Amino acid sequence: MKVVRVGTRLVGENQPCVMVAEIGINHNGDMVLAHRSVDAAVDAGADAVKFQSYRTEDFLSDRTLTYEYVSQGTTIVEPQFDMFKRCELTSERLHELRQHCDEREVIFFSTPTSENGIQELVDIGVPLLKNGSDYLVHLSMIRNMARSGLPTVISTGMAEASDIEDAVNAFRDAGGRDLILLHCTSSYPTPARDVNLRKIVSLSRRFDCPVGLSDHTNGTIAAIGSVALGGCMIEKHFTLDKNLPGPDHRFSSDPAEFRALVDAVRTMEMSLGSFELTPADSEMVGRREYRLSCVSARDLSAGHSLTAADIAFRRPGTGFAPKEVDRLIARALVRDVPKGHVFSLKDLS
Repeated sequence: MKVVRVGTRLVGENQPCVMVAEIGINHNGDMVLAHRSVDAAVDAGADAVKFQSYRTEDFLSDRTLTYEYVSQGTTIVEPQFDMFKRCELTSERLHELRQHCDEREVIFFSTPTSENGIQELVDIGVPLLKNGSDYLVHLSMIRNMARSGLPTVISTGMAEASDIEDAVNAFRDAGGRDLILLHCTSSYPTPARDVNLRKIVSLSRRFDCPVGLSDHTNGTIAAIGSVALGGCMIEKHFTLDKNLPGPDHRFSSDPAEFRALVDAVRTMEMSLGSFELTPADSEMVGRREYRLSCVSARDLSAGHSLTAADIAFRRPGTGFAPKEVDRLIARALVRDVPKGHVFSLKDLS
C-alpha cells in the first residue's frame, strides 16, 4: 500500500491511523462553537479536523427539497437549502479556522463544492483536499483536485465499483499522485449490517492506495474494526454535545467518545503487532512455566532402559518436550532418578 505525505504526517501502511474529527456543519454557523469544537477535538486526540467549505447554490437550486432528521429528540423536516445555507463558511472564516488549527498543530482540511472552492482552499494553504461521496461522480471536480497537486481524500459512499474506478482514473489521469480512499456508507446513522468493513480490503487491493473509513455509525466498534483490516484514516463526525440542534449531532461522537475511540485505535494498532509466527516477548516466561516436560513416572534406578510407561508429561517446560519423547525411549539411565524428575541429557547414557 502506498504511503501519502500530508504536511508532516504520513498516511498509509505501517503508519499510525490518522484520526479525523469531522466537525462538518456541527458548528451550526456559529464561529465560537466552531473554535470550541476545534479545541475539543484536539484535546480528544484528533490528528486532523475537517470542515465543509461548500456554497449551497453549487449543489441545490430546488428550494422545495426537504430533509428529515432527528434533533434534540424531535423529528425535524426543513428545506435542504435553508439547512445548508445557515452553516456556510466564508473564505475569511475558513482562513481563521485554518490559523487556529495551525496554532493547535492539527491538520485542517475541508470539502469544497466547486473549482472556486478548491482554489479558495489552496489559497489558504490547506495540506489536503476532500471530495465527498455526493461528488464522487463529479469527475471534473476530481480532476481539478488532482491538478492542485494536493493530496486528496475521496469518499466512496453510494458507489458501484465502476463509479470508484472512474473517479480514481480521473484523478490519476489528471496528474494526481497522492490519493486516499475512504470506504463510506452514506446512511445516517449507519446500521451495523450495512457497514461492510471488508470493502476496505477490496479497495486497497484494487486501487493500490491508502484506504480508511468515513464512519457514520453510532459508537466506535466499526471504526476500531477498520484498523484491523488495514484502515489508515478514520473520519468520525464530531460534536461538542449530541443534544445540540442540527441534523448531525445525534450520531456524532462527543469529546469523551472520540477520546475513547482514539485510545482504542492506538491499542488496536499495538495489538496488531507482527506477522512473524514467533512467541511474543511476554510469552517466553510462559514457555518455561506452562509447557510440559518429560518426567519420570516413578522412581527409577541407574542402568534402567526407559520405556513409554516410565515417562509422564508434567510442568515446568524446562526439559524434553513431549514431542521429543522418542529421544528417551530405550535410553539407559546413568543415575537413579526420583518420581517426577525432569529428564535431561545428563541422566542418559
